[in-house]
Formats: sequence, structure tokens, C-alpha cells
Amino acid sequence: MKAEYLRYGLENLLHRRLRSGLTVLSILIGIAAIFALVSFGFGIQNYVNTVGQEAGVDKLFIQARGIGAPGTDENFQVTQDDVEFVGKINGVAEATGMYIKPVEARNGRETKFVFGAGYDASKAKLVEETFTVKVEKGRQFRSGDSGKAILGHNYQVADKIFKNPVALGEKLEINGQKFEVIGFYEEVGNPSDDANIYMTYGGMESLFPGIKDTYGYILVRAEAGVKAGDLAETIQERLRKHKGQEKGEEDFFVQTFEDALATFTNIITILNGVLALIALISVVVASVNTMNTMYTAVIERTKEIGIMKAIGARNSDILFIFIFEAGMIGLVGGVLGVGLGYLIASAGGAAAAAFGFGALQPAFPPFLIAGCIAFASLVGALSGVLPARQAAQLKPVDALRYE
Repeated sequence: MKAEYLRYGLENLLHRRLRSGLTVLSILIGIAAIFALVSFGFGIQNYVNTVGQEAGVDKLFIQARGIGAPGTDENFQVTQDDVEFVGKINGVAEATGMYIKPVEARNGRETKFVFGAGYDASKAKLVEETFTVKVEKGRQFRSGDSGKAILGHNYQVADKIFKNPVALGEKLEINGQKFEVIGFYEEVGNPSDDANIYMTYGGMESLFPGIKDTYGYILVRAEAGVKAGDLAETIQERLRKHKGQEKGEEDFFVQTFEDALATFTNIITILNGVLALIALISVVVASVNTMNTMYTAVIERTKEIGIMKAIGARNSDILFIFIFEAGMIGLVGGVLGVGLGYLIASAGGAAAAAFGFGALQPAFPPFLIAGCIAFASLVGALSGVLPARQAAQLKPVDALRYE
């Protein structure tokens, strides 16, 4: 009998194709929106996890408390004295300061304002590990490369930064000085980082003579076996005392790489939650639409229900039929919604990559696909409960007399 009920339910859905199709469409839209948004959330989380694994958990940042990006506020800096002091703290394997300043880059008649970063050529490995990038073309800095520069990935691409791409060996004008391009870093995944210009200490100091030994931040690597979190607390306390500052009034802060990633992840999680909540509203509307559809079906099939009950159908059988129909509407809407969501997310990822946001890519884990389909089916089935109960409670005599 259950097989007959399933066939009966499917036939009724197919008989009312337009109504069933519109109800499926309402569920499809909500599921597609949720699937696309959550897939980007998973994709960003995967990116953060990958960066964390490649950079390692032994990295720390020491940054001056200021306004805006590191190095942009001249009233807040960390110094070479800070670097040397931190480097002597037990548990610190190595420490190096990095200059960072806005610079004017000129190629032909085109001018762009980007960030210039300067680091010790002997600490290039620490810099590359921390920011999980490597030189993909050309070479890394050597001692004495003060008149040379390594550019971010986007300088190689036409119309990304300049109309014409920059080639190895070309001279790029930075703040009025010519620098030979000796390399390009691989793509990071966001336009800002991929537009950076990297120089040695000597190169940055030639552009900004007054910044010598005053850095935007300090990069630190912990020794093997030393927990970065414990080391951060030690550095915070000892550097504060070294600078003669009161607790809570430090002009710097120490942050582990894990903490920096966690902050970024929390922001993304909150943003995705808000967007998913907005998309969930459309699912609620779809559930109301499904309920309305099923109530209409009960009214139209009142006499059929009476006949079924007269020949032996139980209340539970009637309940099963209508919940099954509502669940099928949800299932079909869920499957189609996941398919549409996949297309939307894939197109969004391709568009993001085209605009330089290569890190903003969706991920489609199997549990996300199964979860969205199951959720849609559950929403559909639950939306059919009240109409199904109304159908099940009809008395055969009253149902047969219904016109």
C-alpha cells in the first residue's frame, strides 16, 4: 500500500505541474542563495587554513599602535632598538623589522599610489614564510640590491595596475627614483597585496631618508618547541619594561599569526552568518508558499480523501501522502537549488579571480551539498504537516458530501 500511496502522491504533483513548479521555484531560490553564500564561507576558511599551515604557527607580529596601516602614521613606530631587544629574548629564533610606506609608482605616463615595503635581504626567507609568497619570476634580493625592486604579481598583467605590463629588467620610477625590476612575487589573491612594491632597507631609506631604523612592524619567529602564544606574552611584558611603559599603556602590541588569522576568520564568519540569515528569509517565505499549496490541495481533493477513507485508508495514510508530497516539493527544490547555487558560486569565484581577488573562491564539501538538500526536504515536509493533519482529520461522510 505504501508504494501505491507514493505513486498517488507523485501523480498528483505531476498533474498540477504549474502550481508544483512555482512552489519548487520558491524553495529553489532560497536554497541557491544559502548554498552560494555558505560555499564562499567554506572557501575563505580553507584559504585561511592553508595560509596558516604554510606560514606555520611559530610567527608573531609586533606592531606600533597607530591609526591606519602599519608605517602610515609617523607618530607610531617600532625601532631597531626594539628589534635588537626582542631578538635577545629567550624563545626568539630571529626577528626583523619591515618598512612600509605609501609610494608613487610611475610607468611611462601612468602614475599609481601603492604600498612600498622594505626588508633585510638576509631575512627574505622569514618574510616569504610569514606572508606565504615566493618569487615566481626573477630572483630574490642579494646584499647591495638597494636600487632594485621586486613587484607584486599584478604588475605582470596588462590593465591590472598599468596599461602595459612591467617586464623583468625594466626600470620602474618610484617616488622619482629609478629601480630595476629583478623579480615578481606569486599571486596572493587580493589587489592590494598584489600591487605592493618590495625593496631592501637601502632602497626604502633612499626614498625616505628620515625613516632609518623606524619600522612599520617587526616579524618574529619562535624557536622550535616554543609556543607562540606564551612567547607573545613574554615579549609584551619584557618589551614594555624595556621601553619604560605602564601595563595597558604600551605603544605597541604583539600578535601571533594564529590570532591574526582568527580575527579575520571571525569577521568573515559574522558576515557570512548575516548574509545566510537574509537568504534564510526566502526559505521561510517558500515554506509558507508550500503550506498554502498543500492547503489548496486538501480542499481540491476532499472528495478523494473521503473515498480513500471509505475503502479503508487510515488517518496515518492520509497524513503520509500529503507530507510525502510536500517533502518531494522540498527535495526537488533543494536539488535544483544546489545546482543553481553551484553555478552562481562558480561564476562569482571566476569574477572575483578576474578582478584580482583570487583568494575569494567557493568550496563545495559533500556535507554542504547533502545538508542543503536535506534541509530543503525537511522544510518542505514540515510545511505540509498542518495541511496533512487537516486532511487526515476529515470525516469520510463529510468529505464525500463535499462539493
